[in-house]
Amino acid sequence: MRTLETLLGGEWVATGEWIDVHDPSDLRTPVARVPALSAADVTRAYDHAERGFAVWKRTSPFERARIMAEAARLLRGRRAEIAEDLATEMGKTRAEATGETIKAADFLEYYAGLARQGYGTLVHDVRPDTRTHHQREPLGIVLAITPWNDPLITPARKLAPCLAAGNAALLKPATDTPQAALHFARALHDAGLPAGVLNVVTGRGAEISEALISDPRLAALTFTGSNEVGEALRAQLANSNIRFQGELGGKNATVVLADADLTAAAKAVAAAAFAQAGQRCTATSRVIVERPVYEEFTALLLAEATALRVGPGLAAGTTMGPLVSARQRDGVLSDIERAVKQGATVLVGGDQPRDEALSHGCYVNPTVLGDMTPELDIWREEVFGPVVALLPVDSFEEAVEAVNDSVFGLAAAVFTQNLGAAYRFADEAECGQIAVNTTTSGWDVHHPFGGFRDSGSPFKEQGEEALRFYTRVKTVAVHFGA
Repeated sequence: MRTLETLLGGEWVATGEWIDVHDPSDLRTPVARVPALSAADVTRAYDHAERGFAVWKRTSPFERARIMAEAARLLRGRRAEIAEDLATEMGKTRAEATGETIKAADFLEYYAGLARQGYGTLVHDVRPDTRTHHQREPLGIVLAITPWNDPLITPARKLAPCLAAGNAALLKPATDTPQAALHFARALHDAGLPAGVLNVVTGRGAEISEALISDPRLAALTFTGSNEVGEALRAQLANSNIRFQGELGGKNATVVLADADLTAAAKAVAAAAFAQAGQRCTATSRVIVERPVYEEFTALLLAEATALRVGPGLAAGTTMGPLVSARQRDGVLSDIERAVKQGATVLVGGDQPRDEALSHGCYVNPTVLGDMTPELDIWREEVFGPVVALLPVDSFEEAVEAVNDSVFGLAAAVFTQNLGAAYRFADEAECGQIAVNTTTSGWDVHHPFGGFRDSGSPFKEQGEEALRFYTRVKTVAVHFGA
């Protein structure tokens, strides 16, 4: 078992308390341990960030860009090592973990380019001999709380625009998957990031959450995770001037119309539902199919699901790895059991693999559910596992109504060869991300990303939109006349 240090104030430090990191493909032996920081350590992290911000906000945007681009280069060069650690702590396949590492580098590279551009606009002024502009400035210290399902790309998605804009940050990674975040921090540290600009707070949420949220130097909080935690954080910050950005739950739907390419639709739904064992915020978990093609599409999807090879993420030939923890595995199996009791039928999967070699891991077989009605809990609640439910409908209008009959509004897709239906769907589906003839997942670094309704907050991530959250606007008027 490896012992890892965390980054505070530009130094790699350890404490007397530790958090064990487990491999979800075999829980018997911890693979690493990281420091379990205390509330006092959190206060020291804010001290470091305060000093780091004083330096970083005055650092040339060109120097910020250079450091971020170098960190991107380091991530790419270390991708084999990083991918192995990521797969070991989270359960992703080697291909998924490698792709995540490369995409994290893309985020740094993309925002390094934007850092070179000015954040502001020259505007007219009615006063003579006066030029007025508004400019964007960093906020100060940002707290980023990131989840276990994308433990490298989510810190990159948040911290790249945060740092490009000139902020300092505290990063609180999930306790299940801290290694990836430490790799990200090491790349930035080795690239020359000044001390204190980024501080990684590894620790148990119950022990340090109050210290993280209550420090008066906190300017903004960006969070990805469950609705329960996100809403609690939002409520805790409600009477303050601290900005909140939340990327929360989803119950993403794919619509398959009667004129769709059914083979392509089945492959896309399987990819969106079962990649990362369904543990993606944009994973497809509801499929709404026009009745004339329901049986044919179902057969194609079942074939895709049964063709998947479940096993350890680093094993050759594995196409779907384990869930992140025994807790997550047991929760998914409980959701399936409850769905069956409520009247759903398991068309494939619904259980754990019978292979003795997988008995110590957190596996759930790819699962497709039929005999679905919109009243079932599993149709309405986020499962976050390799489970997809099918519902037949009789018209386009009924399909859109089913998509929108949800408290969530993150992503939705439609498969059709009718351009008019595609654009109608894009206009009428109440989701932040709309896909046509492709998966609900897979949004690139420059695509604004975020949901509606209970899926998130008004601030988008990714693209230039992300910089709005990490900056404030100042208006400057200059009179140059006599």
